[in-house]
Amino acid sequence: MRFSFVAFFMVFCYGPVWAQTSFSVEGKIVSRRSELPITNAQIGLEGLLISTQVDDQGRFGLKVPDAGEYILTITAADYSVKRLPISIENEDIDLGALYLEEDIRVEQADNLISLSDSELLDDEVSSNSSALLRATRDVFLNRAAFDFGQAFFRVRGYDSQYGKVLLNGIDMNKFYDGRPQWNNWGGMNDVTRNQQFSNGLEASDYTFGGILGSTNIDTRPSGLRPGTRLSSSYSNRTYAGRLMATYTSRLHKNGLAYTVSGSRRWAKEGYIDGTLYDAFSLFGAVEYQFDQHHSIALTALWASNRRGRSSAITEEVFDLGGSTYNPYWGEQDGEIRNSRERMIAEPILMFNHYFSSDKFNLNTGVAYQFGTNFRSRLGYFNAPNPDPTYYRYLPSFYINSPIGANFISANTVKEGFLKNAQIDWDRLYSANAQGQAAYVLYDDVSDDTQLSFNTTGNLSLTDGLFADFGVSYKNLESHNYARIGDLLGADYHMDIDPFSNTLNDSNGSVEKRKNDAFGYNYRMTANALESFVQFRYERKKWNVFATAKYAATQYRRKGFFLNERYPNSSLGESDEITFNTYGFKSGLAYKLTGRHWLAAHGAYLVKPPVLQNVFVNPRENNSVVPDIQAETNTSLDLNYFFRLPQLTGRLTGFYTRFQNTTDVNFFFVDAGVGSDFVQEVLTGLDKLHMGTELGLEYQVSSSVKLSAVAAVGKYLYASDPNVTISFDTAGREEDLINLEGAVDLGVAKIKDYKLAQGPQQAYAIGIEYRDPKYWWVGATANYLANNYTNISTVSRTRSFYLNPETNEPFVDATEENVDRLLAQKPLDNFYLLNLVGGKSWLKNGKYISVFASINNVFDGVFRTGGYEQSRNGNFGQFKQDNLSGTPSFAPKYWYGYGRTYFLNLAYSF
Repeated sequence: MRFSFVAFFMVFCYGPVWAQTSFSVEGKIVSRRSELPITNAQIGLEGLLISTQVDDQGRFGLKVPDAGEYILTITAADYSVKRLPISIENEDIDLGALYLEEDIRVEQADNLISLSDSELLDDEVSSNSSALLRATRDVFLNRAAFDFGQAFFRVRGYDSQYGKVLLNGIDMNKFYDGRPQWNNWGGMNDVTRNQQFSNGLEASDYTFGGILGSTNIDTRPSGLRPGTRLSSSYSNRTYAGRLMATYTSRLHKNGLAYTVSGSRRWAKEGYIDGTLYDAFSLFGAVEYQFDQHHSIALTALWASNRRGRSSAITEEVFDLGGSTYNPYWGEQDGEIRNSRERMIAEPILMFNHYFSSDKFNLNTGVAYQFGTNFRSRLGYFNAPNPDPTYYRYLPSFYINSPIGANFISANTVKEGFLKNAQIDWDRLYSANAQGQAAYVLYDDVSDDTQLSFNTTGNLSLTDGLFADFGVSYKNLESHNYARIGDLLGADYHMDIDPFSNTLNDSNGSVEKRKNDAFGYNYRMTANALESFVQFRYERKKWNVFATAKYAATQYRRKGFFLNERYPNSSLGESDEITFNTYGFKSGLAYKLTGRHWLAAHGAYLVKPPVLQNVFVNPRENNSVVPDIQAETNTSLDLNYFFRLPQLTGRLTGFYTRFQNTTDVNFFFVDAGVGSDFVQEVLTGLDKLHMGTELGLEYQVSSSVKLSAVAAVGKYLYASDPNVTISFDTAGREEDLINLEGAVDLGVAKIKDYKLAQGPQQAYAIGIEYRDPKYWWVGATANYLANNYTNISTVSRTRSFYLNPETNEPFVDATEENVDRLLAQKPLDNFYLLNLVGGKSWLKNGKYISVFASINNVFDGVFRTGGYEQSRNGNFGQFKQDNLSGTPSFAPKYWYGYGRTYFLNLAYSF
């Protein structure tokens, strides 16, 4: 197969190139309101891959391969898209001045950032891709971002790790989970508006991309609107208030331009109880243009974000505390104190050199990122669990007792919960009064330094034939450890595992104090070298592209603690784990007419596993997932586009199969083979994503626009993966599952179970009125369906059938009974109504705009996702726990926001 692709590329690159005559389309892009040239516009032809950028005077020249009828598209940040039919009759044409209208909906992008902030509250919901779609003008993808995003809808069910995000051409996806860390440029809305987005498998000028698409954020001052912009926001979502100020200079005659920006966001408490928000951002960029071909840019950005996290809750807890209940906080001295805060501060320094000419463009950049990312949590050592939702503190524990229901005790704990449902900080301090800590507030810390290099070139070989190429390198050093943040009145903490009575740091002091590393301490090193080459060929009726990439990725762990439970594998360096991977993708577009065209794309990718799924238990030892493999992704899509005078739209069908994926999870389980805190490793896991997307937009009049979108997907587990559990062997022999420290549980029967990737069906109908006097309102009715919780795989293995007391199957553990107990049920379907509106004024060159939105107008309660708990890992215990209908280890759910609002006022001059 590799040979055939190599042969294809050689023929494609070096085969005969037919001589052809091209024509030039020229013009100048100007703002309708200010009558000043727009310097960040992109010009293209619909249905073709041909595009160009305007110069610093707003002028452009676009090469068109043949005479004929075309639709010219003009896009620029902060302006409405302009589509212009043109006719080329064997000669060049000059269109003169082309005027763009201000997009008075631009403030809606700030609203999206407010929404996407909520995605970052916890890993369970951080895989959403709404923010990746900010730059697109596609009606379906806009609805997915601005309306479906609040329900954690994922485009085609894809995790955000399958979308590539670049900052000035440099890859921003993390080694750890493959996802972009949006917090790294959070609060920098004004300087990240200039984005180039490629949907799905479409060709990109900047990168090979991912199956979800790619976004390049260009922060060069010359591409931003000159002037000062001040804005203020008020909301009841993740933050309550925001202030932002940005200044961008004009490009001076000496070739210098610069931008500075800063913002502050805060909330004593967000929409979810106890979720504080404290963030600030600073940005600075200087660009120097030596001449019309060469320029350099120096960019620095620092976004610090501290927030209180929230938890998924069971239906029992929801009935007691409501959808905004959060067990992670409690009052101390009259102030809210959250035990699960997250802090991210990872500044980026970046230097880029740009070369541009009529035939060749080159962007070379280097970036250095450093900083910290930590999450706090309460640790308890030979002391009661401080979590108010711990299963023993809830009514269900007494109702589901194996010796019979105790309703008196159940009612007593219910009343106690309703009176005090939060963490009792005073009790924790009292428990620590003897000097040795029973409770510790500590941080799980990742201190990272990453060096990145990238160069990307775009070459016009002949009229209609283009080549793109790139080489990138990333090196990560990630120091991971637990750090004592607050001893809560104690003098010291004994760094001993309370379950096995073993030392976590055999070579260090057993007594740990504030700011000391304890529990675990190790470093991860990751390197990735990647290259890609792409050829694009344009004709009047069709275009084609083909892209290939190769990557070499290495991972290594180095332990700094000698862990007494793993004396032979905890300290020192692991072996280096290397993955050599590659990928191919191609696409073909054919114009049926000037207003109708088809496009098809296909890809075959071999992808290294992300760092978090390579080591079995990196906090304690060097063990690698046995026989770990790179995953393979096969993806196809077929698209039909139409651009009629009043009706535009896209219909897409897609099919993607993920194969040989690996997943590592941690939990306590009472399995049929025994009970312990385990590391669960899934290998040979396949997933299938298929479905259709439809987006329609109908221009009723110059002021009224209707839209309708639909997504119908089917996202399934496509294999029965193998499951292995690992555990330490330092306890008493009679308490251990076995002496080897691992058990192969065989396959988990999960094929055809639904994936927990957000709603698999989504529909929306919208109406928008845009007044000539620059105000607008819009409403969207949304319906989301077929959402599922994440299943427990250990419960779908043969171990589930075994009685841990006898090691024999339970008598009544028949296939029928097990299937009934483990049947996967969808979450409730729900409706959402969203309203948006805005107004803008231009007074003496000063631009004022107001934007407001109300989401979930009717204050509906809905679940966005969840997961099954794996504690009940055997049939007998699972059955007993579910007899009452209120199990102690029921699935936990995330709840969406009720009625929320966002108001933004901006002043530009």
